[in-house]
Amino acid sequence: MFRKVEESQTLLINTQSKDLESQNKKIIKLGFGQSPFLPPKFVLEALKSSVNHKEYTSVQGDLDLRRIISKFHEAHNGLKVLPDNILLAPGSKILLFNILMSFEEADVFIAKPSWVSYAPQVKLAGHNIIKLNTSFEEKWRIHPRAIKDAAKNKKHQVSIMIINYPGNPDGLTYTEDELKVLAKVAKELNILVISDEIYGLLDHNHEHKSFVNYYPERTITTTGLSKWCGAGGWRFGAAFLYENIEPEFKQALIGIGSETYSCAPTPVQMAAKVAYQNYNKALPYLNMQTTILKQIGNYCAEKLNACGIRVHAPEGGFYLFPDFSSHVNKLNISDIKTSNELCQQLLKDTGVALLPASSFGFDKNYLAARLAYVDFQELNHDGSFDVKIDCPNIIQGIDKICDWISKL
Repeated sequence: MFRKVEESQTLLINTQSKDLESQNKKIIKLGFGQSPFLPPKFVLEALKSSVNHKEYTSVQGDLDLRRIISKFHEAHNGLKVLPDNILLAPGSKILLFNILMSFEEADVFIAKPSWVSYAPQVKLAGHNIIKLNTSFEEKWRIHPRAIKDAAKNKKHQVSIMIINYPGNPDGLTYTEDELKVLAKVAKELNILVISDEIYGLLDHNHEHKSFVNYYPERTITTTGLSKWCGAGGWRFGAAFLYENIEPEFKQALIGIGSETYSCAPTPVQMAAKVAYQNYNKALPYLNMQTTILKQIGNYCAEKLNACGIRVHAPEGGFYLFPDFSSHVNKLNISDIKTSNELCQQLLKDTGVALLPASSFGFDKNYLAARLAYVDFQELNHDGSFDVKIDCPNIIQGIDKICDWISKL
């Protein structure tokens, strides 16, 4: 007997879009969340000059790089972590999984909605999933009452909660007051928190605050190069362990890493040194991205809301989570009753690819989808930016969605 493991929906939609394109069909790719920006030129050059590094590093990663990352994140958002408590790996995804695999059994709290890989990873690790209900009205944020209610369904001694902000699939973040309240509840219930802050550097207002600052006792922060540095395929992630982590836990993480990925790719680690070397050198690149992403996201949200598709304006990253439920009657008349049917019909009729809400933990009949506003070419301009001029695919895609829903 084999394990039943479906392909990640984010990777699947990318493959489907490419297949349709190979049939000479124009696809507006708003389903796959890949940064449209190239890494900075100085980072690209660093990778080119590092190809001769074929040696293995330690499982934890190059020590000098860990020191550099530690200094970088302290400068960026006050996140203080000792280099010896940093783990580097081929992407933060495997680090998330290895943290879960370090426990024999646990209850794992994840929000509804949440990133597509959290629930499958929890299942693969053999743990119990406890979903935390959220709502559109409360901007899909986890609230203390949801955690306390969910805790009544615990089966195991160990409790883990995964939070993600700015969020995938919603593009929203937490206020400082909200983080403080969540931290208080996590501490009261002795919950290990995995704070997935992969989009932290893409906070549209540069106000990201790490959860560990409010719950240093038991927070592990994950991040990497894939989003802020546009280097998803390079596969480089980092986990910041809490200061007084149990030696057995840390050894389990290192041991699992040694038996799976061995180390992050060494040439990429060398390039990462340059990427993280100087915060001031990275800042213009970050500012360019967030300025552009904020304008695009706000434009899309305004247009979708105007045609009766509810959505919150984004606060970070490059996602929106539009809710089509106000059109439920005419969607049902058109025999569209699930989010998957919604996305499949939209793709067939318009060529616009979105990801269904069911991929993010919702019941299949909740009519919502994730929209990744990244279908544009990297922009080389003099500092001026106009969504309508520089992002024709996104403009066309949003218009097609609104036109489609109005004509049903």
